[in-house]
Amino acid sequence: MGKIIALANQKGGVGKTTTSMNLAASLATLEKKVLLIDADPQANASSGLGVDVSEIESSIYECIIDDIDIHNAIYTTDIDGLDIVPSHIDLVGAEIEMLNLPNREKILSNVLSPLKQEYDYILIDCSPSLGLITVNALTAADSVIIPVQCEYFALEGISKLLNTIKIIKSKLNPSLEIEGFLLTMYDSRLRLANQIYDEVKRHFQELVFKTVIQRNVRLSEAPSHGLPVILYDTDSTGTKNHLALAKEIIEKSK
Repeated sequence: MGKIIALANQKGGVGKTTTSMNLAASLATLEKKVLLIDADPQANASSGLGVDVSEIESSIYECIIDDIDIHNAIYTTDIDGLDIVPSHIDLVGAEIEMLNLPNREKILSNVLSPLKQEYDYILIDCSPSLGLITVNALTAADSVIIPVQCEYFALEGISKLLNTIKIIKSKLNPSLEIEGFLLTMYDSRLRLANQIYDEVKRHFQELVFKTVIQRNVRLSEAPSHGLPVILYDTDSTGTKNHLALAKEIIEKSK
């Protein structure tokens, strides 16, 4: 049985998509069968893994709204064992279209459930909002990774996200767990980054991943080439960080 992990934080620019793509690629490199669901209308995870969004016939939008079989929306990537269900700008309007649908919070859960037999890990890259699509992702997920940027406003908004998780746990998905808080864009030279790290660690203790994602030029460059960092620069810090994170998650799942 595969594990569904959502990556969520309603704050934009915290490294959600970068982590989703590169964690998925690292898990696949460690010989796990992985599916990445791009649930962000910006579709950055799709293009970052080399999918030409203008040429796809089916995306996660059609699976949610038109009830097409998700197998028709799965695309392969340059990494063996890593598949993706791409996103589309149409997803912006999906929340309004979903309002009248029965069991609207559980649509994604129903879409993904047949795939749990086929993959070891299904990662969902959520959009930077706490709207209905993110609620769907958290309802479908077994656990959630919360990326936290090592910057001044890092902890702002986390209480809102934790509150949403609590509500979803009590009303929609009692088995939802926090997989961990992941510190991203970490620069050890900055005193502020170290203060944020200490503060997050103090607040959330063993829920904070040991692995920290450091600021890394190669990591920022890779998506413009349609590649995860592991294919773009195997020896980069970004590659090492995401492989370490993947190993930590695999270890936790045992």
